[in-house]
Amino acid sequence: MPTTPVARLTVLYDADCPLCVHLRHWLIRQRQLVPLDLVPAGSQEARRRFPALDHTATLREITVVGDRGQVYRETSAWIVCLWALADHRARAHWLATPAGQPFARITVLAAAKWREALKGPDGRTGPCEDGRCEAPGAPG
Repeated sequence: MPTTPVARLTVLYDADCPLCVHLRHWLIRQRQLVPLDLVPAGSQEARRRFPALDHTATLREITVVGDRGQVYRETSAWIVCLWALADHRARAHWLATPAGQPFARITVLAAAKWREALKGPDGRTGPCEDGRCEAPGAPG
């Protein structure tokens, strides 16, 4: 009997980053073939679920964890997020090919550059205190 390589994914995102929160809301609105749990990176919940992860690193780069312990970072994390979505799975398959990988990498680098530009002089962008923040509810 065939098995699904991943039945559920947890996306660790920076809840103190407007771009990351925007993408969180976008992911929530999409039809998911593989359920996505969106958890603020570095939060108590993230640390409880994944005690072995480098949680400081998860605040610097998108990290996705599969229900069987798979860890995806950076470009691979973005691709696996798209793979989980009904309307974007075919695009994810293409982005994972040698022809598509440069496009995926450029997109991730552009997002990282934009995210860095949003940061203030203290390296933070939002109202979170002491590195603890909860994600706002979905808009509307």
